[in-house]
Amino acid sequence: MSSAAFHSVHLPKLSLPQGISRTFPSLENRSFRLLLSGLLVSGTGGWIQRIAQDWLVLTMTDSPTAVGVVTAFQFVPTLLLGLHGGLLADRFPKRNLLLATQVSMALTAAALAALTLSGVVQVWHVFALAFVLGVVAAVDNPARQSFVSEVVTGPQLPNAISLVSCTFQIGAMTGPVIGGVLMSTLGAGYAFAVNAATFIGPVVALSLMRDTTSRRTRPASNGATAVDGALVQPDADEAGASAPRARAGITYARQTSTVLWPIVMVGAFGFFTISLPVTLAAFAKNEFHTGASGLGLLNAMVALGAMGGALATARRQRPLRLRTVGYAAWALACAMLLASAAPQQLLFTLLLVPVGAANLGFLTKAQSLVQLATVPHLRGRVVGLYMLVFIGSGAVGGPVVGWMAETYGARVALLVSGVVPALVTVLVCRHVAHLGALRLSLSTVSVRLPRVRVTARP
Repeated sequence: MSSAAFHSVHLPKLSLPQGISRTFPSLENRSFRLLLSGLLVSGTGGWIQRIAQDWLVLTMTDSPTAVGVVTAFQFVPTLLLGLHGGLLADRFPKRNLLLATQVSMALTAAALAALTLSGVVQVWHVFALAFVLGVVAAVDNPARQSFVSEVVTGPQLPNAISLVSCTFQIGAMTGPVIGGVLMSTLGAGYAFAVNAATFIGPVVALSLMRDTTSRRTRPASNGATAVDGALVQPDADEAGASAPRARAGITYARQTSTVLWPIVMVGAFGFFTISLPVTLAAFAKNEFHTGASGLGLLNAMVALGAMGGALATARRQRPLRLRTVGYAAWALACAMLLASAAPQQLLFTLLLVPVGAANLGFLTKAQSLVQLATVPHLRGRVVGLYMLVFIGSGAVGGPVVGWMAETYGARVALLVSGVVPALVTVLVCRHVAHLGALRLSLSTVSVRLPRVRVTARP
């Protein structure tokens, strides 16, 4: 079916219940519903592949460090190309970019499935395809994240970002379970094949969307940028330039505290939390001896908590502040420290729920604040910087966390994953408080309690 035929298809108008539309107002947007459904399908497939890929490498090498190296190969391209991916998102139609990246990811998953099912797969094959997938993701991530702000605008944007995170976590909850079943019954090759098929969802959804170019930023004749009818002047780094520059996002982030400090905290946590599946793989194999199904359960518990955290964040009505991100960072550090101290498997598994909720709450708040604090014509590059720091730190941290889990044990790796980001959060909060001349103080709170008394009957 041609692209024009896709655009001629008219879906029936969906009338949402009043409670849902009031709690999740972004779902009233047809294009956003399409985007959300496509991301849900592909996100589930991505987690199926992530679990199958980690377990395949672990069984082939018997080394958590090798699993960390796979994570590094998948995320290093973002470290190298993240700013340029954001520049592409600002310069070209995001929907076209997303169509290209989704097809490329499908082909990468299909190649890994073919190698595995034919029995010729080797570790270097997984490393190479993980790197290719990382190159595509370096373009896909900033385009996808900033595309949300084109589909949904105004006060509905934080709600939309939270719902995108929620669908990702729904996939993270169901994907590991499906992946564990596929690996236990059919093998990892079929898991990769299922992931390749899931990319049909976002391709169809993107093709069915109505044109969103009216909400894109458009250069005005005087060098300013037109955004929904308003003019935004270009920053000093871009004034007089014939093409946008990738470093403009860095300049803007350095000068904007509500962008800079969330990115710093996200980088500190991303170094460890992106590699949480690596640590959980070590727990499942070496601590609890539960195999692939046990690994799927641990990841599913994290995703269950993350979905609850996403829903709670989506319902938030109050405006975001930098201190809100700081509180969320503290909650995540405390949750990871509690999980690392759990003496029993059952308690550890249950404590992964608050870890997932706190992780999702922190990341969603940080990303929402960064996007809302960024001018539209730089949003793609700033989001590219955000993803560069987050995923790039995970690329560096993957082998480190894997080495700690292999050398000192999974519990030590999880403990360090909570302690180091907590120290960074302390330093950031102390610096921000010093700049704002803030200090801790005690205040009295009056509480009105009901009391019983006798009154005359009317």
